Amino acid sequence: LDAKDTRMNHPRFAPEHAAANARIAQGLQALAVARGVTAAQLALAWVLHQGQDIVPIPGTKSLTRLRENLAAADVVLDAATLDALQALAPPGSASGERYPAAALAQIDR
Repeated sequence: LDAKDTRMNHPRFAPEHAAANARIAQGLQALAVARGVTAAQLALAWVLHQGQDIVPIPGTKSLTRLRENLAAADVVLDAATLDALQALAPPGSASGERYPAAALAQIDR
């Protein structure tokens, strides 16, 4: 990450956590490539698969990424893919807190 990137202040990008989280990201990328979609599409498809009461709110800076994100709604996740995602990143497997301590103090979790 660039030194000016705000994620540099987030614990999950700190050196002691970055390598473990990068392994999850690399595994997600490999699963996505094997299924012919982008990692973002696979992640969004997984969120969409969580239920009708769950709505992803992806950010984007370009029309290309918007189209990519919209195409995630057409990605079908079979049982093998869901199992692979679960094995790759079970709940709580990310290393480090999601937000910096100051931000955590401001949210209700």
